[in-house]
Amino acid sequence: MQLEKVKDLTRQILSKVQSDSAMELFNNLEQGKMLRSQLILAICDSEAAYNLCAIVELIQSASLLHDDVIDGSDLRRGKPSINAIFGNKSAIMLGDILYSSAFFELSNFTPLVIQSIAQSVSCLSIGELEDVKLEASFNANADKYLNMIKLKSASLIAASSECAAILANAKEPKKYYEYGENLGIAFQIIDDILDITQDREKLGKPALSDFKSGKSTLPYIYLYDEMDAIDKEWLVSLFGQELDFDNFTKLKEKLSASPLSRARAKAKEYGDKAAQIAKELGNNELQSMVTAMLERDV
Repeated sequence: MQLEKVKDLTRQILSKVQSDSAMELFNNLEQGKMLRSQLILAICDSEAAYNLCAIVELIQSASLLHDDVIDGSDLRRGKPSINAIFGNKSAIMLGDILYSSAFFELSNFTPLVIQSIAQSVSCLSIGELEDVKLEASFNANADKYLNMIKLKSASLIAASSECAAILANAKEPKKYYEYGENLGIAFQIIDDILDITQDREKLGKPALSDFKSGKSTLPYIYLYDEMDAIDKEWLVSLFGQELDFDNFTKLKEKLSASPLSRARAKAKEYGDKAAQIAKELGNNELQSMVTAMLERDV
């Protein structure tokens, strides 16, 4: 019920631009779990919080529209992406409309909220730029990857948490930012793992899609770290390539041992940090969100 209200608000905001074309495109977007809205409402349940949820969801949708164009993705959550159906130009312009609509509504909030959300959008854009750079060749540096996902994946989650705390007049909004940042990094690492362990039916895309599309996520970095020189050369040769059955099977088998375990441990490390902060804040719902995120299978 809460999330349906957020969805209705996003449509109300977009309707203000008075564009049937934009609304048609928007109605074709596939909605995800709306993690950021869940997080905001776990901290603050007010009309202002619902409006903030709608703004954040519009920003998140805009960033994904641009991501799909940059990555050349034909699928989003198992369904044809906007760029696949309507073309790259329409996807980019819809993203721009969503961004501008969100920031128009954001102007009604206090400066602290405006600045936090605006800064997070800058961070996620910088993170996307870093992601593009890392796709140029196989990246074996875990710190570079973790910094990139902190910017691209965690910054808007962190800002959502902080802004909800500001709306709730909480004493330490920065603590909520830290919670969101750690939750966001852990969430992305779990996504990296699921891309390897789950099948097309659950993922909505083939397994190992990240690697085939030119992303050396944490499990692949850990695998590279454990290999000898010959195997390293083999792994790098597969980067960004379509995998035949033998290479697919061999790669998945090699990943399934230590690399995936190490990646899960790293996700738990960030998740535990988030859970500890939630405990300090006395918010059981935030603690439960960490557990659900670490144990999800899709």
